[in-house]
Amino acid sequence: MMKLTQDRAQAQHQLGRYGVWIAPMTLLNTPVTQQREQFVRLEQLGYGSLWTGEPPAASPVGGREIFAQLAVALAATKRLVAGAGIANITMRDPVAMHGGAATLAEAHPGRLVLGLGGQNGARPLSDMRAYLDTMDQAAARILPDVHYPRVLAALGPRAHRLASERADGVHPFMQPVEHTEAARKALGPDALLIPHQVLVLDTDAVRARGRLRTLIGRGGHNTDNHYTANYRRLGYGDADLMGERSDRLLDAILAWGDNDAIVTRLEQHLAAGADHVLLHPLTDGLAAAVDLLQQLAPRLVTRS
Repeated sequence: MMKLTQDRAQAQHQLGRYGVWIAPMTLLNTPVTQQREQFVRLEQLGYGSLWTGEPPAASPVGGREIFAQLAVALAATKRLVAGAGIANITMRDPVAMHGGAATLAEAHPGRLVLGLGGQNGARPLSDMRAYLDTMDQAAARILPDVHYPRVLAALGPRAHRLASERADGVHPFMQPVEHTEAARKALGPDALLIPHQVLVLDTDAVRARGRLRTLIGRGGHNTDNHYTANYRRLGYGDADLMGERSDRLLDAILAWGDNDAIVTRLEQHLAAGADHVLLHPLTDGLAAAVDLLQQLAPRLVTRS
């Protein structure tokens, strides 16, 4: 079991209970001048963090380089924590990864959480362990007095063991509440547990589920990946995972409905052991996402 490090303790205090996850494609399509305005709105609404991911190098669309993107968010705000969810280890070598993270952490103390994962999370755990080894060696000689918490995109038991040994916690993506409960049991009481929750503010089931089916469909219908492997561990089978995915699975990973329904789902993650829950609105554009988050904020920020 990990001991509560100073970095992790500070992150738990500063993050609060709720943050925001914005898709890389949304940020790519939003000019930086407009991003700054929306990031300020998020901070004023009371959310504790802003996270985004990084597409793999093979992505046909691409995206903004994640440390440059997080630097924009940090410079535009005063308290908001910036999270990499995730910084892709296939995009840069471990020395560059630590150098980028440490530079931001030095410039904005206590306001960076580095999440690490592979291309679609598929790199073997042995590769991740070796990557962390080299990062730690770099940290001993490059900005050795600058610290930041790091979390892994860990889903299964073996990945949770690695996170327990070599990181400050985990950042699970698009997982149901039962995974949050399982992750907390696997990690123990002190690790950071920061799940991502995709949401649609819509009481029409077909329309709400349709938005998530569209998102999932962009990645094809491959059912042999680490996400589906974890859904199988949680009891979902071929009937749930083949084709367009079942309503049962979609309802487990998507919060949809009115404000009450969405808040209830978020609170379920906290009750299951999450420290900080990231809200990912499926909307058309960054401003629309922040508008939706503004509707939810009065029910959430008082709990932060």
